[in-house]
Amino acid sequence: MIGAIAGDVAGSIHEGSPRKSKDFELFGARHRFTDDTVLTVAVAEWILDGSDLVDTLHDYVHRYPRAGYGGTFLNWALTRDRKPYGSWGNGSAMRVSPVAYAFDSMEPVLAAAERSAAVTHDHPEGIRGAQATAAAVFLARTGADKPAIRRFVESRFGYDLSTPLDAIRAAHTFDVSCQGSVPPALVSFLEANDFEDALRNAISLGGDADTMACIAGAVAGAHFGVPAAIERETLTRLDPPLAAVVARFRERFGPRVGDEVVG
Repeated sequence: MIGAIAGDVAGSIHEGSPRKSKDFELFGARHRFTDDTVLTVAVAEWILDGSDLVDTLHDYVHRYPRAGYGGTFLNWALTRDRKPYGSWGNGSAMRVSPVAYAFDSMEPVLAAAERSAAVTHDHPEGIRGAQATAAAVFLARTGADKPAIRRFVESRFGYDLSTPLDAIRAAHTFDVSCQGSVPPALVSFLEANDFEDALRNAISLGGDADTMACIAGAVAGAHFGVPAAIERETLTRLDPPLAAVVARFRERFGPRVGDEVVG
């Protein structure tokens, strides 16, 4: 899940300040983790410890109340509400990537993705976005090539991934819905030449930059691995509790290690 966290950090300063270019500083002094990282780590802890997911999400928000959550989710967590609220937002997709590492076949991954979403995002679009993202990460980490990932996501979830990135960029605006942000994030991965390119693609669309780069980074990290330099830049921006969960998750489920990458 380092790829997802790296995307969140890289996109953190661009949310609300849209870019339409791939020419920008990937990591700088103002880059930080946001709610995407916090909730991805919360899902990882849920998987590791078998904790109650609602309680875990509540606890993480109380620990990190200023991470940049959406208003409805923040109110849900701060009041410790236990009922979902029908969201179709991309929060379900940005936090889901750890489930793709916890199971050895697709159907358990999709079932866990639905569970991870439905505690808040029980709208069909919220569940679809989470499942499509988890499926893409699972396929990437188990060796599927890009055409196979594209075919599966399109056929199983009905997303259209055929529009070229340049055409998406020209028309895309800030959109927090799963249906409006998950497909462009996946195309950002599909058109990427390497991990960094996937992040730049997603951020350059000028939308919900940190979340779209988080989704694209999750899949790209599973496919390409994460360059060691980007991993270092990412991990140095986590506090010790978040870093400890990331380390435990990687110890249990194993990083992808290549010549110069760690996924």
